[in-house]
Amino acid sequence: MLALKILIVEDDNVSALLLKKALEKNHHEILGIAATGEEALDLMDEQQVDLVMMDINLGGQLDGIKTTEIINEKYDIPVVYLTASSDEETLQKIAGTNPSAYVIKPFNIRELNMMIELAIFKDKKEKELQKLNNELEEKVRKRTADLNEANKELKKALEKEREIGELKSRIVQNVSHGFKTPLTSILSSAQLLQIYAEKGHPMKQKLVKHSRKIENSVRSLNSLLTSVLFFGKADANKIDYKPSRFFSAAFFNEVLDVVKANNDNNVTISTHFNNVPKTIKSDTELLYQVFENLLSNAVKYSKENGHVNFSVEVADEIMKATIEDDGIGIPAKEQSQLFDRFFRAKNVGITEGSGLGLSIVKKCVEVLKGEIHVSSEAGKGSVFIVNIPIG
Repeated sequence: MLALKILIVEDDNVSALLLKKALEKNHHEILGIAATGEEALDLMDEQQVDLVMMDINLGGQLDGIKTTEIINEKYDIPVVYLTASSDEETLQKIAGTNPSAYVIKPFNIRELNMMIELAIFKDKKEKELQKLNNELEEKVRKRTADLNEANKELKKALEKEREIGELKSRIVQNVSHGFKTPLTSILSSAQLLQIYAEKGHPMKQKLVKHSRKIENSVRSLNSLLTSVLFFGKADANKIDYKPSRFFSAAFFNEVLDVVKANNDNNVTISTHFNNVPKTIKSDTELLYQVFENLLSNAVKYSKENGHVNFSVEVADEIMKATIEDDGIGIPAKEQSQLFDRFFRAKNVGITEGSGLGLSIVKKCVEVLKGEIHVSSEAGKGSVFIVNIPIG
């Protein structure tokens, strides 16, 4: 056992001398004997003490428990209580001051040494734990400060990204709108050329051929710009659901007329409508994007003289549309990327396309709070099923 500098606080002179003798026998240094709590505190102000042996019942205004509370707060050194009482009330008072140990009078030397060792060990471990807690709190404080700083930088970066995104969106929309006006003029001119050629122009065949090329190219570019504008709105969170009531037959006829006008593969489109009400309440612009893109893809990727089935049925205010083709299909390993922007399957070959159509379909279906499912096999066609709530 290490030799300790010990202060004895005991108002019974005989007990104090016996305790001093027992402690000195174990090579401890007794710095003094105090009969009151006040005297003990005065001695501790003057000397460096390692351990206090404290009697509970003392003369003076401070008893042992009150004196220990002051020692814990001011000096933070271990205290071993000395008491002749072992009743529950006394032990509860002792426990309330978190003593390092306590010894019941009369004590034997072996028990005394054991309690002193326990007190020193407990004090050492508590201080080690407190040190670890302080280090942990400091690390947490520093880490919190670092995180706060990182959050500030992240907010700045996000704000900058938002500003750049808005600028990009404005540029895209302005440029796209700027292209649409001259494209409309080019398309009108191409259509006029076809009209003039039909009136017996000597170069009728060439005029019709090239004017149709111009017209098809303009339509393709116009479709691409429409897609770019759509995603400009999507990225700016400006796509809103705007429902209105419309005539279902007129709507689907319009979609089919546009798709058939661009049908270069002589694909047959079969339609089946079951229990579709005369009027439907939904967002016509979003629905148009869904059906026009799905049907156009089905026709575009079908074989020459192929066949496309388009069926629509309504039940429980859910419109279920199925678009089935017998075209090139989608390779299984690429189907997970099907709705990604600009994605085109490897088997599309030279068929023109931007890779934006299905991305637009997916976004529109989400805004309409619907679902889209696809099943496909390379070389055996594809089936797209769309479920959309309607009013």
